[in-house]
Amino acid sequence: MEDNKKTDKVQHDEAKNDIDKKEQELKEDKLEKDVKVADETSENKDEEAKDEKTELEEKLKEADDRYKRLLAEFDNYRKRTEKESALMIDIGASMILTKILPIVDNFERALKTLPSEIKENSFEDGIDKIYKQILKTLEELDVKPIEAVGKPFDPNLHNAVLTDEESDAEVDTVTEELQKGYTYKEQVLRHSMVKVKK
Repeated sequence: MEDNKKTDKVQHDEAKNDIDKKEQELKEDKLEKDVKVADETSENKDEEAKDEKTELEEKLKEADDRYKRLLAEFDNYRKRTEKESALMIDIGASMILTKILPIVDNFERALKTLPSEIKENSFEDGIDKIYKQILKTLEELDVKPIEAVGKPFDPNLHNAVLTDEESDAEVDTVTEELQKGYTYKEQVLRHSMVKVKK
Protein backbone atom coordinates (compact mmCIF):
# COMPACT_ATOMS: atom_id res chain seq x y z
CA MET A 1 0.00 0.00 0.00
CA GLU A 2 2.85 2.25 0.70
CA ASP A 3 4.05 1.57 -2.79
CA ASN A 4 0.69 2.56 -4.09
CA LYS A 5 0.85 5.72 -2.11
CA LYS A 6 4.28 6.42 -3.42
CA THR A 7 3.17 5.71 -6.95
CA ASP A 8 0.13 7.86 -6.48
CA LYS A 9 2.29 10.61 -5.07
CA VAL A 10 4.76 10.31 -7.96
CA GLN A 11 1.90 10.32 -10.42
CA HIS A 12 0.37 13.22 -8.61
CA ASP A 13 3.70 15.09 -8.64
CA GLU A 14 4.19 14.25 -12.30
CA ALA A 15 0.69 15.41 -13.12
CA LYS A 16 1.27 18.53 -11.10
CA ASN A 17 4.57 19.09 -12.92
CA ASP A 18 2.82 18.51 -16.25
CA ILE A 19 0.14 21.01 -15.27
CA ASP A 20 2.81 23.47 -14.11
CA LYS A 21 4.69 22.93 -17.38
CA LYS A 22 1.53 23.43 -19.38
CA GLU A 23 0.73 26.55 -17.40
CA GLN A 24 4.29 27.76 -17.91
CA GLU A 25 4.05 27.02 -21.65
CA LEU A 26 0.71 28.77 -21.83
CA LYS A 27 2.14 31.73 -19.94
CA GLU A 28 5.15 31.79 -22.28
CA ASP A 29 2.88 31.48 -25.34
CA LYS A 30 0.68 34.25 -24.01
CA LEU A 31 3.75 36.39 -23.23
CA GLU A 32 5.15 35.65 -26.69
CA LYS A 33 1.82 36.51 -28.28
CA ASP A 34 1.59 39.69 -26.20
CA VAL A 35 5.13 40.66 -27.24
CA LYS A 36 4.28 39.83 -30.85
CA VAL A 37 1.07 41.89 -30.68
CA ALA A 38 2.98 44.70 -29.00
CA ASP A 39 5.65 44.53 -31.74
CA GLU A 40 2.99 44.49 -34.46
CA THR A 41 1.19 47.38 -32.79
CA SER A 42 4.48 49.24 -32.51
CA GLU A 43 5.25 48.47 -36.15
CA ASN A 44 1.75 49.58 -37.16
CA LYS A 45 2.18 52.76 -35.16
CA ASP A 46 5.59 53.32 -36.76
CA GLU A 47 4.09 52.73 -40.22
CA GLU A 48 1.17 55.02 -39.41
CA ALA A 49 3.61 57.67 -38.16
CA LYS A 50 5.69 57.25 -41.33
CA ASP A 51 2.55 57.46 -43.51
CA GLU A 52 1.38 60.54 -41.63
CA LYS A 53 4.83 62.12 -41.95
CA THR A 54 4.91 61.36 -45.70
CA GLU A 55 1.40 62.78 -46.11
CA LEU A 56 2.36 65.94 -44.20
CA GLU A 57 5.54 66.31 -46.27
CA GLU A 58 3.49 66.01 -49.50
CA LYS A 59 0.99 68.61 -48.25
CA LEU A 60 3.87 70.92 -47.30
CA LYS A 61 5.44 70.44 -50.74
CA GLU A 62 2.10 71.19 -52.44
CA ALA A 63 1.62 74.31 -50.30
CA ASP A 64 5.18 75.41 -51.06
CA ASP A 65 4.61 74.88 -54.81
CA ARG A 66 1.35 76.85 -54.67
CA TYR A 67 3.10 79.65 -52.77
CA LYS A 68 5.94 79.78 -55.33
CA ARG A 69 3.47 79.81 -58.25
CA LEU A 70 1.44 82.60 -56.64
CA LEU A 71 4.62 84.56 -55.96
CA ALA A 72 5.75 84.12 -59.59
CA GLU A 73 2.29 85.11 -60.88
CA PHE A 74 2.28 88.21 -58.69
CA ASP A 75 5.79 89.14 -59.83
CA ASN A 76 4.76 88.70 -63.49
CA TYR A 77 1.63 90.78 -62.87
CA ARG A 78 3.70 93.54 -61.22
CA LYS A 79 6.21 93.58 -64.12
CA ARG A 80 3.43 93.56 -66.71
CA THR A 81 1.63 96.41 -64.93
CA GLU A 82 4.83 98.45 -64.70
CA LYS A 83 5.55 97.82 -68.39
CA GLU A 84 1.98 98.78 -69.40
CA SER A 85 2.17 101.89 -67.23
CA ALA A 86 5.50 102.93 -68.79
CA LEU A 87 4.07 102.26 -72.26
CA MET A 88 1.02 104.41 -71.54
CA ILE A 89 3.28 107.22 -70.30
CA ASP A 90 5.42 106.93 -73.46
CA ILE A 91 2.32 106.95 -75.68
CA GLY A 92 1.01 110.05 -73.89
CA ALA A 93 4.40 111.76 -74.11
CA SER A 94 4.66 110.89 -77.82
CA MET A 95 1.26 112.45 -78.49
CA ILE A 96 2.22 115.66 -76.69
CA LEU A 97 5.65 115.84 -78.31
CA THR A 98 4.11 115.32 -81.77
CA LYS A 99 1.93 118.37 -81.14
CA ILE A 100 4.98 120.43 -80.03
CA LEU A 101 7.07 119.63 -83.14
CA PRO A 102 5.12 122.01 -85.48
CA ILE A 103 5.92 124.83 -83.02
CA VAL A 104 9.63 123.97 -83.34
CA ASP A 105 9.21 123.97 -87.15
CA ASN A 106 7.61 127.43 -86.99
CA PHE A 107 10.49 128.76 -84.89
CA GLU A 108 12.96 127.42 -87.48
CA ARG A 109 10.99 129.00 -90.34
CA ALA A 110 10.74 132.27 -88.46
CA LEU A 111 14.49 132.37 -87.86
CA LYS A 112 15.22 131.58 -91.54
CA THR A 113 12.84 134.19 -92.93
CA LEU A 114 13.60 137.13 -90.64
CA PRO A 115 14.17 140.32 -92.65
CA SER A 116 17.78 141.48 -92.71
CA GLU A 117 16.99 144.69 -90.79
CA ILE A 118 15.68 142.68 -87.83
CA LYS A 119 18.58 140.20 -87.79
CA GLU A 120 21.05 140.60 -84.95
CA ASN A 121 18.70 142.70 -82.82
CA SER A 122 16.99 141.85 -79.55
CA PHE A 123 13.85 140.47 -81.22
CA GLU A 124 15.78 137.92 -83.28
CA ASP A 125 17.96 137.15 -80.26
CA GLY A 126 14.85 136.49 -78.12
CA ILE A 127 13.32 134.14 -80.71
CA ASP A 128 16.64 132.29 -81.07
CA LYS A 129 16.93 131.84 -77.27
CA ILE A 130 13.37 130.49 -77.01
CA TYR A 131 14.07 128.11 -79.92
CA LYS A 132 17.28 126.86 -78.28
CA GLN A 133 15.47 126.42 -74.94
CA ILE A 134 12.80 124.28 -76.64
CA LEU A 135 15.49 122.17 -78.34
CA LYS A 136 17.34 121.72 -75.03
CA THR A 137 14.11 120.64 -73.29
CA LEU A 138 13.34 118.17 -76.08
CA GLU A 139 16.86 116.76 -75.80
CA GLU A 140 16.43 116.31 -72.03
CA LEU A 141 13.24 114.36 -72.79
CA ASP A 142 15.28 112.08 -75.10
CA VAL A 143 13.87 113.63 -78.28
CA LYS A 144 16.58 113.75 -80.94
CA PRO A 145 16.58 115.05 -84.52
CA ILE A 146 17.07 112.45 -87.25
CA GLU A 147 20.15 113.04 -89.38
CA ALA A 148 19.13 113.08 -93.01
CA VAL A 149 21.20 115.15 -95.49
CA GLY A 150 24.09 113.13 -96.92
CA LYS A 151 22.84 109.90 -95.35
CA PRO A 152 21.58 106.86 -97.27
CA PHE A 153 17.79 106.86 -97.62
CA ASP A 154 16.19 104.74 -94.86
CA PRO A 155 12.41 104.24 -95.11
CA ASN A 156 12.33 103.60 -91.34
CA LEU A 157 13.58 107.15 -90.71
CA HIS A 158 12.88 109.12 -93.89
CA ASN A 159 9.80 109.91 -95.95
CA ALA A 160 10.82 110.59 -99.57
CA VAL A 161 8.51 113.25 -101.05
CA LEU A 162 10.73 114.46 -103.90
CA THR A 163 13.39 112.95 -106.15
CA ASP A 164 16.63 114.69 -107.09
CA GLU A 165 18.01 113.98 -110.55
CA GLU A 166 20.41 116.91 -110.80
CA SER A 167 22.84 116.60 -107.85
CA ASP A 168 26.12 114.68 -107.93
CA ALA A 169 25.26 112.62 -104.83
CA GLU A 170 25.19 108.83 -104.87
CA VAL A 171 21.92 107.12 -105.77
CA ASP A 172 19.49 106.72 -102.83
CA THR A 173 21.22 109.45 -100.83
CA VAL A 174 19.21 112.19 -99.09
CA THR A 175 20.13 115.49 -100.76
CA GLU A 176 17.72 117.85 -98.96
CA GLU A 177 15.66 117.85 -95.78
CA LEU A 178 12.25 119.49 -96.26
CA GLN A 179 11.01 118.83 -92.72
CA LYS A 180 13.10 117.62 -89.80
CA GLY A 181 12.26 114.24 -88.29
CA TYR A 182 12.65 113.25 -84.65
CA THR A 183 13.01 110.14 -82.50
CA TYR A 184 11.75 109.67 -78.94
CA LYS A 185 13.52 106.99 -76.89
CA GLU A 186 14.90 105.41 -80.06
CA GLN A 187 11.40 105.25 -81.62
CA VAL A 188 10.50 107.41 -84.63
CA LEU A 189 8.31 110.26 -83.47
CA ARG A 190 8.10 111.85 -86.92
CA HIS A 191 9.81 110.80 -90.15
CA SER A 192 12.04 113.30 -91.94
CA MET A 193 10.51 114.60 -95.17
CA VAL A 194 13.34 114.42 -97.67
CA LYS A 195 14.47 114.73 -101.26
CA VAL A 196 16.34 111.63 -102.51
CA LYS A 197 18.83 111.25 -105.38
CA LYS A 198 17.56 108.90 -108.11
